[in-house]
Amino acid sequence: MDEMTSKRTMPPSDQPVKASPPPTGSDAPKPKSSSGKMVGVVVVCLLIVGGAVWLARSRAAGADKKGPGAGKTELPPVPVVAGTVAQKDVPIYLGGIGTVQAFNTVTIHARVDGQVQKIGFTEGQDVHAGDLLAQIDPDPYRTALEQTVAKKGQDEAQLANARVDLKRYADLLANEGVTQQQYDTQKSLVDQLVATVNADQAAIESAKVQLAYTTIVSPIDGRTGIRQVDAGNIVHASDNNGLVVITQLKPISVVFILPEQTLGSIQGQMRVAGADLPVLAVSQDNTNILGEGKVAVIDNQIDPNSATIKIKATFPNTDLRLWPGQFVNARLLLNVRKGSAVVPDSVLQRGPEGAFVFVIKDDQTVEVRPVKVAPQSGAQVGQGETVIADGLRPGERVVVDGQYKLQAGSRVKMADAAAKPASQKPKAEDDSKTGNRTKAKS
Repeated sequence: MDEMTSKRTMPPSDQPVKASPPPTGSDAPKPKSSSGKMVGVVVVCLLIVGGAVWLARSRAAGADKKGPGAGKTELPPVPVVAGTVAQKDVPIYLGGIGTVQAFNTVTIHARVDGQVQKIGFTEGQDVHAGDLLAQIDPDPYRTALEQTVAKKGQDEAQLANARVDLKRYADLLANEGVTQQQYDTQKSLVDQLVATVNADQAAIESAKVQLAYTTIVSPIDGRTGIRQVDAGNIVHASDNNGLVVITQLKPISVVFILPEQTLGSIQGQMRVAGADLPVLAVSQDNTNILGEGKVAVIDNQIDPNSATIKIKATFPNTDLRLWPGQFVNARLLLNVRKGSAVVPDSVLQRGPEGAFVFVIKDDQTVEVRPVKVAPQSGAQVGQGETVIADGLRPGERVVVDGQYKLQAGSRVKMADAAAKPASQKPKAEDDSKTGNRTKAKS
């Protein structure tokens, strides 16, 4: 039954199937408009593009806007410490480590044996040449002197008698009362006694010297050190330890070393300015100038092991701020660079392209400006300041502190410089070491 039904419903495969006619009247669907959709899409795209362009222009205008009328997107000004580029004559120093040496050092020894009766100084006392230092018992040496004087008197009496006999022999010889041999013997005796008297006189002088040695006096002006012997002790001329050491502190010397490469510059300056090149002695922490002196001598040879040359300078040391054995930083004034543009060391910054500084413009914004630092010798000692050869003009304002938050175009406001003092300087000038401090840019 099912097969018959399927046969009835299925049309023959060799006959074409006729399409149904389209519906008419109220049964037909309304056609859709594609052009309206396209217009809507275009309008939406134009709105999106226009909004993006407007937003970009608004942001660009807000970023370019400066001054008091800036919008809300403007960053607040960065507080910095400002300074001014100075113009002045800059002294150029050659610096090295020096050692203070006493101008003269004397170890006082006893020159005769005996008991110390008296100590004539106190430890640390300033003494002058000829001042009493110690007294050794003089009695044995005074007695020896008296003995030599007595011996001379005895020999002088014998000499006088021999001379009288010689005169008699001379008269007898003329009358042939004595032989020539007797006369010659008497004359020889007189000569012998003359030599004896002379020897006695020399013994007296020696005894006087020995007696004088019992009084020990200072040979120089200076200051005594720690006493090594007390009164009552027996001292000997052969003792290794002395009674006391006296050092001459005024004037005083400083011996320092410089690289051998600086020798030519020093010699050239000495030919121009004379031998008296100024030298400063500065404390090891570079905070105080201890004295001002002059070059006394340049060593006659270079140390081949360290490739350095020794230089000795003399200081008046009237205030006794230099002490023997003290280490100081010695500065030899080589020359003076006239009319240089100078900034504090902290102004100079370092970047991939070299040195630069932040210059404050009139509108309170900063400019990143590359600069060229004046050449410096390897031994030159800085003074807390950097000499600028090119890139800055005297009178321009620069950022001294606070660079780590700055970039080109940043607005700044001046902070109180007293809160962050400048680098330490000695009383007469700055004493910071050579080189420029480098700060990392954030």
